[in-house]
Amino acid sequence: MPRIEGKLIIDNAIQEWRNKKNFTQQDLADAVDVTRATILALEKGSYNPSLELAFRLAKFFKTDIEEIFFVTGAHRE
Repeated sequence: MPRIEGKLIIDNAIQEWRNKKNFTQQDLADAVDVTRATILALEKGSYNPSLELAFRLAKFFKTDIEEIFFVTGAHRE
């Protein structure tokens, strides 16, 4: 069985999904009950969401988590 070593690099398409809905960062933050700073950090890739927040975002956008969050690689620590 293949083994994934190192820390996964997770990217997201939150900004693209948000723009499709013509939502501001604040609109999205209010909709999923987080701060605008959290949405900004997610979009910049400086913060990975909790599993709960990832599900809330997917539910809000009416899509699968994998459409919003995806692994782009791995690196050794």
